[in-house]
Amino acid sequence: MKKTVLLLAVLCVSTVMAVAQKYAFVDTEYILNNIPSYKAAKEQLDKVSQDWQKEIEDKYAEIEQMYKDYQAERVLLADDMRQKREEIIVNKEKEVKELQKSYFGQDGALFKKRQELIQPIQDEIYKAVKDLATEGGYAVIFDTSSGPSMIYTNPRYDISDEVLQKLGYKN
Repeated sequence: MKKTVLLLAVLCVSTVMAVAQKYAFVDTEYILNNIPSYKAAKEQLDKVSQDWQKEIEDKYAEIEQMYKDYQAERVLLADDMRQKREEIIVNKEKEVKELQKSYFGQDGALFKKRQELIQPIQDEIYKAVKDLATEGGYAVIFDTSSGPSMIYTNPRYDISDEVLQKLGYKN
C-alpha cells in the first residue's frame, strides 16, 4: 500500500513538473536572413559556385567540340591517330570530372568554403539560443525552419527576434 501511494505521488509530481516546463521555438532561417553577414556569405558562396559551374560547363563544351572535330576527321585519320585522339578526349573528360568533384564533391572546395563562411554564424546563433534557454528557463526550444514538425505554434513563444537582439541585430 505504501509503495503504491509513494509511486502515485512520484508520478503526480513528475507529471506536474513536465507540464510546468517552458517551451519556445525559433526560426533559424528567419534569423539567418536577418543577419547581414549571412547574406554576404551566401552571396559570396553563390558567386563562387556560379563561377566554378561556368568553368566546368566551358570545359565540357570544349570537350564536346573536340569530339565533334574528331568525328568529322575520324575517317581521314590513321588507326594510331584515332586511338590517340580518343585517349586525349577521354583523359580531358576525366580531368573535368575530377575538377568538378574537387569543387562540388562531398568534401569539395564549396563545402569547405561554406563551412568557413557560415559555420561561425550558425555557432553564434546556437550560443545565443542556448543563453536564452538558460536565461528564460526553457526546457526545449524547437526550430521551425527545418520542416513542418509542429502543426501549431503560438507566436507568443517565438523567441527568434530575441535571438537576433541577443546577437546585436535589429529585426
